[in-house]
Amino acid sequence: MKGVKNGGARKRVSAAWGRLKWPGLLAVVLLCLGAVVVVGMVPGLLSIPKPSPTIPAWQQEPGHLTDANGVLPLDADAPIPLPAEVTKLLDATLKPDGAGTISGVVMDASTGQVLFDRDANDNRIPASNMKLLTAVAALKALGPESRFTTRVLASDDPSTVVLTGGGDVLLGSSASDPSAVLGRAGLASLAKDTAEALANAGVKGPVTVQVDDSLFAGAPLNPAWSLDDVAAGETAPLFSLALNSGRFSPGVVTGPRPQDSAATTAQAFAEQLAAAGVSVTPGVERGKGLPAKVLATAESATVSEQVDLMLETSDNFLAEALGRMTAGASGQKATYDGATAAVRQRLGELGIATDSMQLADVSGLALENQVSARQFADVVRAITSGPDLALRTALDGFPVAGLTGTLDDRYVDASTAEGAGLVRAKTGTLNTVIALSGYVVDADGRLLVFSFIGNGLDPGAAGNKVAMDRSASVLASCGCRG
Repeated sequence: MKGVKNGGARKRVSAAWGRLKWPGLLAVVLLCLGAVVVVGMVPGLLSIPKPSPTIPAWQQEPGHLTDANGVLPLDADAPIPLPAEVTKLLDATLKPDGAGTISGVVMDASTGQVLFDRDANDNRIPASNMKLLTAVAALKALGPESRFTTRVLASDDPSTVVLTGGGDVLLGSSASDPSAVLGRAGLASLAKDTAEALANAGVKGPVTVQVDDSLFAGAPLNPAWSLDDVAAGETAPLFSLALNSGRFSPGVVTGPRPQDSAATTAQAFAEQLAAAGVSVTPGVERGKGLPAKVLATAESATVSEQVDLMLETSDNFLAEALGRMTAGASGQKATYDGATAAVRQRLGELGIATDSMQLADVSGLALENQVSARQFADVVRAITSGPDLALRTALDGFPVAGLTGTLDDRYVDASTAEGAGLVRAKTGTLNTVIALSGYVVDADGRLLVFSFIGNGLDPGAAGNKVAMDRSASVLASCGCRG
């Protein structure tokens, strides 16, 4: 399908975002906008005195800054909105701009009570909302604090080193940066450590560099994807190691990508090895090293940090890599089919219904994906309020309306601005698809989760995003008690 675009692929994915730490941003949001996040039983929500009926206290600009070091849970006795009132509001805002339909659901996060239901159980093409499923599956299967290891192994021939992929596709070309997500493991540091190990072993060179990308199996390119999307740089053939999430440069997020990120990474490593003083034979090739002979290693950012980056920037390549790693940790083959099977498996373990789902990828580029708004709301509720606390770490990755990630340029006009800083949601965009799934605290201090999915929409119709943003915004200002 020509011209299909993913909602987050146009956003800037840079080392600066990789260095961005949520606690600092959260402090700004809490202090300057009075926004809230989820903690405790519903983690990260503020316990605020009873607000006025029109403008709740936490939605007003604070008169002074405080030295508060934490946030408290919401009042569990805050009233639940009346479904009839929520429905009345959303029926007025959740309308397509031209052709198509928008399904949706709003639920009380704590109790699961459905407050709004418009075809919520109907399967829809979800676009990048798929990444929410991938996020919870990866956190459950791998654990939020896990890291992926890129290794340099020796072979039977002491003059051959093998760069071995461990699933880290966020490698940087320069020195490792412990404060970064993209670039946490750097090839320059890996090459320096390798050069020292070779010198200690008495290897004089020249040294041949090989690459082992066998951790991932199957076809590198998903046949469900449009080749136009691949050519446009929405994603690329997937390998178990890559620089810059499969890009030539971290600052260039559109246009052509490396078609063999493993070979491209190995060539960059060879250049860094030469810069470290090692004589290197030109060219790289594929091979396997000896597991017992580790020359050097580099550790990725944690899984939770990678999940947050994936959600915030809607990174398709990273989503598929996390899917493959989830497959391996779930007893599945590390293929595209294995990734979708693992996501379905892990969602089932969380008690989320999956029988009706149709999954063709785990990033959301495939038009064959079919998931309901209710299933997405259940996933968001599992993150905000469910019993598996490992999923709470995904909260940091939800874009904040008007501030971060794929929502940084939305919620800026008069009809949506009331949701700025308050709405947190994952976006999704294809030519005829718009989706928004996330959470918000209403005017009475009640945490609500929601999912809106539009299909068959007029491509490029600006009113569709506005309709969803307005609908999320009215939830933020909703007292909805009649």
